Amino acid sequence: MRSKNIIYPEVKLADVARSFWRGMRPFKIWFFVVVIAIILVDVVNIVIPIYYKQFFDVISAGGDKNTVAESLFKIIVLIGILNGVIWLLFRFLTYANNIFQPNTIARLKQQCFDYMMNHSYDFFSNNFTGSLVQRINRFARAFERLADRLTFDVIPLFVQVISVIIVVWFVHPAIAVAILIWALFLLTLNVSFSIWKFKYDVRVAEIDSKTTGVLADTITNHNTIQLFSNLSGESRHFKEVTVEQARATRFVWDLTAIFEACQGAAIFFIEFLLFYFAIKYWRDGLVTVGVFVLIQAYIIVLSRRIWDSTRVVRDVFQSYADAKEMVEILLLPHSIKDSQIAKTLTVNRGEIVLKDLSFSFNKTRDVLTNINLTIRPGEKIALVGPSGAGKTTFVRLLLRLYVPTSGFISIDGQNIADVSQESLRNNISLVPQDPILFHRTLAANIGYGKREASREEITRAGKLAHCDEFVSNLPGGYETYVGERGIKLSGGERQRVAIARAILKNAPILVLDEATSSLDSHSESLIQDALNTLMEGRTAIVIAHRLSTIQKMDRIIVIENGGIVEEGSHEVLLRKENSLYKKLWSLQAGGFLG
Repeated sequence: MRSKNIIYPEVKLADVARSFWRGMRPFKIWFFVVVIAIILVDVVNIVIPIYYKQFFDVISAGGDKNTVAESLFKIIVLIGILNGVIWLLFRFLTYANNIFQPNTIARLKQQCFDYMMNHSYDFFSNNFTGSLVQRINRFARAFERLADRLTFDVIPLFVQVISVIIVVWFVHPAIAVAILIWALFLLTLNVSFSIWKFKYDVRVAEIDSKTTGVLADTITNHNTIQLFSNLSGESRHFKEVTVEQARATRFVWDLTAIFEACQGAAIFFIEFLLFYFAIKYWRDGLVTVGVFVLIQAYIIVLSRRIWDSTRVVRDVFQSYADAKEMVEILLLPHSIKDSQIAKTLTVNRGEIVLKDLSFSFNKTRDVLTNINLTIRPGEKIALVGPSGAGKTTFVRLLLRLYVPTSGFISIDGQNIADVSQESLRNNISLVPQDPILFHRTLAANIGYGKREASREEITRAGKLAHCDEFVSNLPGGYETYVGERGIKLSGGERQRVAIARAILKNAPILVLDEATSSLDSHSESLIQDALNTLMEGRTAIVIAHRLSTIQKMDRIIVIENGGIVEEGSHEVLLRKENSLYKKLWSLQAGGFLG
């Protein structure tokens, strides 16, 4: 499903071809080997009917049966040898193709993955996960389908048409001209029809992506559907999408069926005409009996090829339609990318400066406005404020998940826009409010904070984050698979894993986004000790709605309506008259906010 919030570039057939070529370029030798082999196969296939013509000419000529039989045996031996050549060429062709296609498909998928994963946070927020997966798979399947059609249909079609015309020309030019006109007429008709129908094929592909996206979104939220007892409503919604898909698909299939009916009639008509004139030429002694066999063999070959050309052209355009959605992403510039002279961020002290920082979504909704803030090296600050005040956006700007509308952020005097994103994020540990885990082992998820970490380092980090309290109850301990998105673990357990990751990463800047929101009071007190240890010697930014967790912060920054309205220690802010922080604290103390 295409996101309405992203303006994709226009994709032409040449763009798709270039994308395919980048994937197949390392294996182009094998591609040319396949092409040469299939050309040789088709040339030999056209030569074989010439010997069948001779076979029947020898029989019709009569004469001594032994002499005739000897000639016939020689002919069938030659035919056997030619069929053997075809068999060998096909084995070689298959071997070369089995190297070319799988390796190219793997490379195409890798290129799609690498480019897509460098798109921004906003890109992924505006696209269904299922649709993105579908685009990559369709792109690979489109190449496979196109390569198969080119190799086993398009090249053989042109080779066989040209070869047949050449052979028949020497038998009788008028018959060759008739076959040429017939072939060109049907091919032109096929291409014209397929081009006209292409817009409907694109529509079917778009609806299929929409169906996949809705299905993935619904399955992801299956628990919400059950809790709100809305299975019937979601079923109706999904039915609307599938009925729309069925209607569009049936329309395209009906168009194809009508065209194939007309094409079949044209094939029968030309076959009748060719034999009608061949009989007249035979009566006049201009052609032999073997010519009837030759014509029939060539008509069967060309009829099958031309009949299939409708599907070939359709598949070519369908491949374009399927590949087009992925190529849109490949041509879409990365909204956040490193400059050509990006340096590696070096963090010696951990001072963070926000200078005249503003951010708005699509230049229509202001989130942060003219923020000026200096976070001293090793300082622990808390960001508080009502929901929607801009606290999470603050963190995403620091991590360069968003680009400021104006102003800048610097770390130890280095503008984060001038350093590589990788080096920036290597120096910041984030513990999010709702950690998402890989469907991998618990050890692998913790070890993601430091890919070269030893098993001892992983278990130590897990122990410091109090993961060992629930790991002992898991069937495989640290080797237990946690399920998709970590669904086998509770919210609090996932949060401890995220804290263990941060402990293992050991970055100089720490960001905690409601890091204890999913913990009970007992677990929170244990984790708070681990977090206090983790924050030692580091610059720490804590986003918290539960104000009881930030009383000991060096400074509390209160944000409202996209701006800093107050700052100071817990005690200073509570003494301030008409303080927003004091109001929030009073509400929580009274039990209204938690």
